[in-house]
Amino acid sequence: MGDEKDAYDYLFKIVLIGDSAVGKSNILRRFTGNSFNPESKSTIGVEFATKTITVEGKNVKAQIWDTAGQERFRAITSAYYRGAIGALLVYDVTRLQSFENIKKWLSELRSYADNDIVITLVGNKRDLQNLRKVSREEAENFAKIENLNFFETSALEDANIEEAFQKTVRDIHTTASTKHIEERPNFLESPSLTPSQASKKPSCC
Repeated sequence: MGDEKDAYDYLFKIVLIGDSAVGKSNILRRFTGNSFNPESKSTIGVEFATKTITVEGKNVKAQIWDTAGQERFRAITSAYYRGAIGALLVYDVTRLQSFENIKKWLSELRSYADNDIVITLVGNKRDLQNLRKVSREEAENFAKIENLNFFETSALEDANIEEAFQKTVRDIHTTASTKHIEERPNFLESPSLTPSQASKKPSCC
């Protein structure tokens, strides 16, 4: 049933990855529904949501996958890197370990995802300045060395969430345009999932 608001020219699969409790699901919530849940719980497996934005006159539907950060789900979530052409790699600026683990997540991402994947490093919870353990300069230097986009965000305050996704989608679109990727490619459509594996409404931190 052709609803104009559901029409799109491109469908881009983007994954959110990083340690548990860094705020991935609230980042997704804020971007797709402009909401925040302080009582959110850990994602189990993979969940996703979508949002359509306009890039250079084209409607781009971003299908964003929120992956569980816990080690016991790593084998499950690795399969969902396939077909992803964008990623937000998230750490918590108040937790040094979550930043140190970024190298591990980045290595895993590059092992499973497309070689041309666009990656944006995101330092979340910047509103907690008094608890900060990771400096902006350190993260910026890492992003520069690894050729990543970089944003510090706050899902709580809705700071730089839209900008991080917009930059990622614009860069994917540029890559897609130069490679002449077919519009609405089938390989980016939702994989077959059971209700317990995925939901269009994210429900965790």
